[in-house]
Amino acid sequence: MVDTPQDATTLALPDPKPGSNALTLGVEEEFHVIDLETRELVPRAGELLDRLPSDSFTAELQRSVVETNTAVTGTLDDLREEIVRLRRLAVGVADAAGLGIAAAGTVPLLNGDDLDITPTARFRHMLDEYQMLAREQLICGAQVHVGIDDRDLAVAVAQRVQPVLPSLLALSASSPYWMGQDSGYASVRSLVWQRWPTAGDPGQVTSAADHDALVRELIATETISDPAMIYFDVRPSAHVPTVELRITDASSDVETVVLLAGLFRAVVRQEIDRVRAGTPYTPARPPVLRAALWRAARSGLEGDLIDLPRGPKPVPAAEALRRLTAGLRPYLEETGDWDQVTHLLERALRQSSAAARQRRAFTRRGRLADVVDLVLAETRGGEPVREASGPGARLADYASAADEMFPDTGPPAAYREIVGALDRLGAQELRQREQLRDEEQRARGVTFSVAGEASTRLFPFDLVPRLVAADEWATLRAGLTQRARALDAFLRDVYDERWVVKDGIIPAWVVDGSPGLKPTGALMRRQSTRVQVAGMDLVKDRQTGWHVLEDNLRVPSGIGYAIQNRRLTLSVLPELPLPDNLLPVDDTPAMLRRALVAAAPPAAGNDPSIVVLSRGPEDSAWFEHRLLALEMGVPAAVSTDLQVEDGAVFLVQHGRRQRVDVIYLRMDEDELLHAPGADGMPLGWPILSAVHTGRVAVANALGNGVGDDKAIYAYVPKFIEYYLSEKPLLADVPTYLGGVPEQCEEILGRLGELVVKPVDGYGGDRVVIGPYASDSELTALRRQITAAPHRWIAQEVVSLSTHPVFDGHRLTPRHVDLRAFVFLGDGAEVGSAALTRVAPEDSLIVNSSRGGGAKDTWLLG
Repeated sequence: MVDTPQDATTLALPDPKPGSNALTLGVEEEFHVIDLETRELVPRAGELLDRLPSDSFTAELQRSVVETNTAVTGTLDDLREEIVRLRRLAVGVADAAGLGIAAAGTVPLLNGDDLDITPTARFRHMLDEYQMLAREQLICGAQVHVGIDDRDLAVAVAQRVQPVLPSLLALSASSPYWMGQDSGYASVRSLVWQRWPTAGDPGQVTSAADHDALVRELIATETISDPAMIYFDVRPSAHVPTVELRITDASSDVETVVLLAGLFRAVVRQEIDRVRAGTPYTPARPPVLRAALWRAARSGLEGDLIDLPRGPKPVPAAEALRRLTAGLRPYLEETGDWDQVTHLLERALRQSSAAARQRRAFTRRGRLADVVDLVLAETRGGEPVREASGPGARLADYASAADEMFPDTGPPAAYREIVGALDRLGAQELRQREQLRDEEQRARGVTFSVAGEASTRLFPFDLVPRLVAADEWATLRAGLTQRARALDAFLRDVYDERWVVKDGIIPAWVVDGSPGLKPTGALMRRQSTRVQVAGMDLVKDRQTGWHVLEDNLRVPSGIGYAIQNRRLTLSVLPELPLPDNLLPVDDTPAMLRRALVAAAPPAAGNDPSIVVLSRGPEDSAWFEHRLLALEMGVPAAVSTDLQVEDGAVFLVQHGRRQRVDVIYLRMDEDELLHAPGADGMPLGWPILSAVHTGRVAVANALGNGVGDDKAIYAYVPKFIEYYLSEKPLLADVPTYLGGVPEQCEEILGRLGELVVKPVDGYGGDRVVIGPYASDSELTALRRQITAAPHRWIAQEVVSLSTHPVFDGHRLTPRHVDLRAFVFLGDGAEVGSAALTRVAPEDSLIVNSSRGGGAKDTWLLG
């Protein structure tokens, strides 16, 4: 609805037929461009305009809008024929491009990230100057031109027709939805439109010269740059000899447009006679006019209107429009329009406003896509659009050679109902569910930190769940408990007699050179179990199945996020069918609590006091710490809540003092050692003393980082055989140690083929994936390995499986891994909450701290 220079050529007016008093008519209609798969507004108008005649179709400010300009006509029948002709032409071109055109003030579904202005110098200037007004110009109107070749007369008529504008606006109202929400208005478009500085009522203008002076003054203020930016509700056209009605919404119903044109021409004809007869005119007070227009925008045809020609009293909309039409009868009869206009008016009142029809379409199934389909069908003249497919066509195009949901043979049986449910929802509905997801996460403080960013962000959660089949999960459970038991045995041994070194299972230099080997670890000897919770990262290879990629034995995170992911799924996507054998994630905190209870010193008794110790709100995983504490029924604390007295640890919180038997540590060892206690004194070493004397237990034990070491990882299969006398049930990724000369030689010879990691790295830090690295990156890496080979390991590239994520438009593959949790106490339990982590696009690194995301993981038992 922002004028373009083409307006100067589209409505050149011929002389009326000799002896005719009929004023000529022309209409400009604006149409939203809709993607027929997503039912969303899309910036693809250029594709249509390239194939449509430029004398009848033009671009608008937004690249999602196409404008048509009819030829000049003399009768309503000719006008209808011209409108239908142009619509059919546009619909045909749009159909061929998989698009639709929608005539409505607004459409409810859009993806704001994709929308943009038409890239002309004029429109770029408008975006720069008007910012939000230009960006949110996602509206369409229908403008009616009535030919008047005397500009003084056109200005006078434009002044005098103001009182009937509320009735015409109500008749056209077709924009109840704005930015995906019901606005509560019948014409929210008119409210959006009024934000422009030169929209609305021009005030008192006495002549064409006065009008031109007003325009020059506005241009002089540099608020507008040219006369085409005069957006008064009614104006003498800037380019052609007409008076132009601009306040009305675009209408999907052709007959409504014809009715508006017939009524407006009759009003113009009436006011021409009154001007020529010198009939006095008293303008409506501007606030009263604004109130009347607001009322029309609020309720359309379904409420009361302020019938300004008869005074500022509300009357039913039908009464106001019938009065208006009856008063115009002489002029409608003069042009032969009386029968047609009265018929069209009664039809419009029977079928209600376009806004009301759209709301009824939504009410039937609660789907905004149905609103779009209604508008598309009405714009086409009642012909239905092709059946909405949601993301179905997108799914058909989905391809990934190692995908879990869509392998070459099609979705496995366990996934088929999920695929069907996602199909039925469709892309636009999934986007709305993402908004609900974000609202819930924001309300609960579900955040995480990303490397290089100062602030936290919402934890990235994808809506498409991942399944792990029952037989696979049974195998994984057995292998995970085996691995956790062996690593716990190794940690107890390495901080004691080191039989694993003496017996030649692992070289001494691998242990001694580990950055995770800490003197504090030796103070944990009284604890019979060092690993209360282990986080094991698994990847699935298409050819060889599941592999363990890494072990996390210090402060493995993710349990709380896995639980929250399930709760989000149940809340946001209740339509997804849950398998009967789906394991409940809510059992997992009880498993953690049992492991922590088992870690308590003997003097604690049967009901030990447990506390979750965190850095607090500054910690990226503070949400998880609080959730686990709440689920276990124990307090979450920071270091200043703890105090050590006489070798015992106490929680001092909320005016209460309570002895602590087990500290579930959710902060790094170095942070603990330097943290202040409740008395302001360093907390770390007093706690270590309490641990050494058996007064308190720390879970997981300090010094466990040696078990996270990437070089130690290579020996875990041997640990299983050595400590448990069992064969490993889970495969490792083939690993090469930089500290072994022959293996280092292979690493350096195959840098471009391997994944290289520092032995002390975590969270994807400093990982170099050879096949994706540049020559300069590989050269720098070679220098680092050569300088300190024992600080590096390399692994064969595992072809991580992919899983679909919803990217806002369609399903697209992303690499995934799986973090499972093992709890060691009186026995070994594997948590029923597991965290699927999702790599960013074009990446194999899944860590949340490196920009990855997560999924709800459905473990089947």
